[in-house]
Amino acid sequence: MIGLSAVLLMLWEGRIAGISGIAGRLLPPYRDSAFMSRFGFVAGLVAAPFTILALTGEVVAQTISSNATLMLVAGLLVGFGSVWGNGCTSGHGVCGLSRLSTRSLVATGVFMATAFATVFVVRHLIGG
Repeated sequence: MIGLSAVLLMLWEGRIAGISGIAGRLLPPYRDSAFMSRFGFVAGLVAAPFTILALTGEVVAQTISSNATLMLVAGLLVGFGSVWGNGCTSGHGVCGLSRLSTRSLVATGVFMATAFATVFVVRHLIGG
């Protein structure tokens, strides 16, 4: 569904489906008239687990840390990385790689290596 939505967004609006950019442009100042399409895209992301529940009767399993400090630091780092990297995992990893973008290849490699290192540190050095 992510791939289909990315293709449709590119086809209908000529835009890349980067979630950080779409969500960021939901906040003022509004730069263009595409607010409702961005809102619909984000609403679809929020509605997806409820749709799965309605179709299958099963709740989508999610694990969220109860450590508020960890969540705050993680959120700030992800936000900083999205701004600094000029996009997020969906923009670079899904859309950029499919367009054979060198910048997206490098960005995806960096955030994947960071994710691997984070999991290693948490599981083996910190004891998560």
